[in-house]
Order: sequence, then C-alpha cells, then structure tokens
Amino acid sequence: MQDPFKRFAEWFEEAKKAEDMAEAMSIATVDNQGRPSVRMVLLKDHGPEGFTFYTNLSSRKGQEIAGNSNMAFCFHWKSLARQIRIEGEVAKVSDEEADAYFTSRPKDSQIGAWASKQSQPMEGRFEFEARISKYTTKFGLGAVPRPEFWSGFRMSPRRIEFWQDRKFRLHDRHIYARNKQGNWDTETLYP
Repeated sequence: MQDPFKRFAEWFEEAKKAEDMAEAMSIATVDNQGRPSVRMVLLKDHGPEGFTFYTNLSSRKGQEIAGNSNMAFCFHWKSLARQIRIEGEVAKVSDEEADAYFTSRPKDSQIGAWASKQSQPMEGRFEFEARISKYTTKFGLGAVPRPEFWSGFRMSPRRIEFWQDRKFRLHDRHIYARNKQGNWDTETLYP
C-alpha cells in the first residue's frame, strides 16, 4: 500500500471534482466529562505534516480541544461512495501560519471572525448584525488583524482508515496505523 498522505491527496482530488464541498469534514471532540461532540468544519491544508482547520479558540470545539487534544475526523464523499476516518492529536498552528491564512480570507469573513462570539448565547440576529457593523466600522478600509482568539489546529494522525463502498456491503477497508518508530503499519479489515 502507498503512503497514506499520498493516497489521501489522490482521493481528495477526485472528491473535489465530484463533490460541491469535498473539504467538509466532521470532527469529533470530547468534553471534560468524556461526552463526545461532533460538527462540520472545512479542511484548509493537508500533507505529511497533518490536516489543518481553523476556528474560534473560545468556541465549544476550541475549549474541548484545550482540555483534550485527541480528535477524530471523517470525510464522506457520497458521490464516490468513499469515506476516510482519521484519528490523532491536534496542536495549534504557529501564529505566523494563522496570520497568513487569516489574511487570505475575504474581508467579510475576517470581520465575521471578530463579530462572532462563537458558541455563546445570542439574544437575536440583530445583536450579531450590530457587532458586524461595529467591526466593519472599526476596521474600515484597512487591513483586519487576526483576533488572538482565532487560530488553527493541525492533526498529526496516528490512524487513517480508507473505506470504499462495494456491492452487497462487501466494502474495502484499509488501515494505516503509526507504530512506535513513527512508520505506518497497514492492515485490511473485514467490512
């Protein structure tokens, strides 16, 4: 079997041609009582260094990651009848990397990052729109700096499963698991 990052890149390129949002992935975290929570985010970078996404550090997911950096990701590409499950540990990206990505975002998305108190209660949509207006006025025509409470996480995977649908539920399942030497052990599982 080939390198899992190369295999991921090949499947991801195929998915980008077949799916509207191939970069959408579900991510699972756990709270301080071990209760799981899952939601969708967008993959922003991938390669041998890992898999990267960005978020508000004060959000529920940000707080749960601060308490337990073990996570699971899942990509499901229905049109290709494929799924990739990834398990590992996440760490914050560098400030320089977060700044570079934040700068690449549309200005409205940058202002939205400042305006949203992600995962906090909101009295109504008007409250959010007032905050958007506040930060639009504050930053005017100038550059919008990255808020300190907004950054990215990169997962260093310890297990990656490639799943391909087959007729009669006779699916293909191939596992890559990191061993103590940091290399990949592979195995095929029954469906």
